[in-house]
This record gives sequence, C-alpha cells and structure tokens, in this order.
Amino acid sequence: MPKAVQYSKGSIIYFAGDKDERIYILQQGVVILTSIDVETGNPVTEQVKNGEFFGAKSSLGRFPREETATTLADSIVITMSLQEFETIFSKNKDVILKMLRVFSGQLRQIHKKTESILKNKVDSNQADGMFSVAKSFYKDEQYRACCDVCIKYLTNYPTAPDKDSVAKIYADAKIRADKLAAKRNAAAEIPIATEGALAQFNLPAFSRFAKKYEPEQVIISEFEPGNSFYLIQSGQVQLVKCVNGTKKNLDILKPGEFFGEMAILDNSPRSATCMAIGPVECLEFNKENFTLLITGNPQLALILLKLFCKRIYDQKRRLRILVIKDFAARIADVFLMYDEMNPVSNPMEHQRKFNITVQDISHWSGLTPETTRDEINKYVEKRKVEIHDNYMIVTNIQDMKRIVDSKISTN
Repeated sequence: MPKAVQYSKGSIIYFAGDKDERIYILQQGVVILTSIDVETGNPVTEQVKNGEFFGAKSSLGRFPREETATTLADSIVITMSLQEFETIFSKNKDVILKMLRVFSGQLRQIHKKTESILKNKVDSNQADGMFSVAKSFYKDEQYRACCDVCIKYLTNYPTAPDKDSVAKIYADAKIRADKLAAKRNAAAEIPIATEGALAQFNLPAFSRFAKKYEPEQVIISEFEPGNSFYLIQSGQVQLVKCVNGTKKNLDILKPGEFFGEMAILDNSPRSATCMAIGPVECLEFNKENFTLLITGNPQLALILLKLFCKRIYDQKRRLRILVIKDFAARIADVFLMYDEMNPVSNPMEHQRKFNITVQDISHWSGLTPETTRDEINKYVEKRKVEIHDNYMIVTNIQDMKRIVDSKISTN
C-alpha cells in the first residue's frame, strides 16, 4: 500500500542515475527537481507543487532517474510502487489524460530543441511546411511518398498559393511512381514478412479500426492537422522530419508502438512524417473516440503512458548525440547508443557487431552521408571500426566511450 514518508529539510529523496521504480506524490512541503539540460549542459530546477506526481516518468519508462529530488523544507511525500500506481490510477481518466498531456508537451519541446540544433528554418505556415516535405521526398526519388504528401496538401489546403506547383509535382511524381511500381511487379518481388499483431488488440472489437499500408506510403505528413493516432500491429514505420529541405530520421517504430498521439493531445499540427517501411498494418483511432478508448481500456492508457516515457528518454538520448560538436565523437556516440539498445550477454567483451550502415549513422548523427563516410573511414584507418556490407564491427567499445567523454567535457 502507498505510504506517507516524512523528509526533513535538505533531504535527498533520490539522485539522478538511481534505478528505482517508486512513484511519489508531494502531499505537503517543498520539493525541487534538479536536472542537466541536454543542449546547454546547465542545471535546470523545477519545483513540485502539492498534489503533483514526480519520479513517474523514469518509473513508467524503466530507465534511471534523470533528476535529483531534494526537499527545501520539511515535507510529507506519498510513495508507491509502480504496481500500486497502476492499480490505483489506471481507471482514473483525468489523471491519465493529464499525465499524457504533460509528457506530450515534454516530447514536443525535445523536438523543438532538435530542430534548433539542426538549424532548421521553420516554415512560416503549415502549407509551406508540407510543400517542403513533398519536395524533399521528390528530391530523394521517393515518388510514392511524394504523391501521398501532395494529396494531403491539396486536401487540406485547396486554395493555397502553391496549389498549382504542388499539383505539377504530384503529376510528375505519379508517373515516376507508377513506373517504379511496374518494375517491382514485373520482378515478382516477394512481400516483406511482417511481425504478428499484439495479442491484447487482436480482438474482434478492434477489427473496425484496422488499416493496411503499402511500402513507402505516407500515413501522416508533417504539418498536416492531426485527428488520428495509430498502433502498429505488424511491420515498421519510419518517423522523419524535414530539416531545411532534407529528411532526418527520428525513429523506427515497431509493432506495439503508437504514433500520431501528440497531435490529438495538444491540438497541434503533426510534428513528423510517418512512412511505412514495408507492408504495415495499424489500428487507427480518431480524436473523437480517443478519450472513450482511454476510459474504457485502462491497460491501453498505461501502455500509452509507458510508451511516451520511453520515447521521451529515447529522443533525449538522440538529442545528446546532436549536441556534440566534434563529428568523430558524435559518430562514436551513435555506436554507444546502439550498444545501449542492444546489450550483450558478456559486458567484458569489448568488440561489438552492429547491423547498421553508413546511412543509418548519417541519420542518427545529423551529418551528411559524405561527412559520415569520411569520419568512419578515419576510424577504419585506425582499426577501430570494420565496415562490412550490412554491418559494422567496433573493435573496442570502450574506445568510443573515451572519445565521447573527452569531447563532452570540452563542449
């Protein structure tokens, strides 16, 4: 059962880096949370109000504490386990929705910082932004995706000044997309195998929400209004952002993950483009039935909360890469991120094999493919990295950590 704990002034409730699944509510007193800003490296302080949760994000996401919680006055704090939180609050719609909106706002702030670091020139309006997205897909010869974005543009902004230019790009992209599709059909391409749907949503009641998408089909486009969110049942979805006319990879989502939920929680335009990598099956939920769905399915609400927490942690981790000014260290941190994502059974073994390409590292590092290749070749010359067709080998992962640590301290 949750219990009230008294803390004297100056007490540390938990430290940054602690691994602890307890969740807290401030009942009385003064508690501050101190963390380090990923972009500036400066300390950030936030005061917890009476009745507010703290420690919930790291508990739900199952990652180390990101902040230190300190009492500035004698305080009484309610402490509970993750299981107790789920039992007590899973059916409280207001609490769940409030937490979802808070986490949604935090995730959007991380996206804005990412844009700032990548020096993205923000488009003056949503129509201009979507036009930029369409042109970036066309430039990269992803004509099917270009067509999808153009259709969304013309549907949402039928009287926009650039509608004729968009229609022209669409017509040309459509011809090219059809030619590519014909070549694929002629080659009798074998469909990409997809992963099984999640058991908890594989019920007749959810079948009416099912949608199927083809490879390179754009499910939602950056800048368009948001009125639906999606749960991936099979296949993979790539999240990309258009930065100064160039697409940057944000994430690759797998079965069981949501996307599109941010726009319906804070009534804002889509912050990224979501495209099917291969054949994809999703459940599509609209804005109107979102609250009803959350209220009637407590487990869905908890899953969504946990996914938000994980995504915030993942995006902050990727932001940490982008703030490193030294390109070699930035690439080394990409290797470290992959090592964190794929822990080995024997940590004492220093060699690592990663199923990544130069293009993958380019995406995560925010560098051009040419710059990325040049920096990786320097590692190859020093025998720190081996490049193979579909994978790379880092000969000593500790070398990468030392490189990153040395550059972070001088950033």
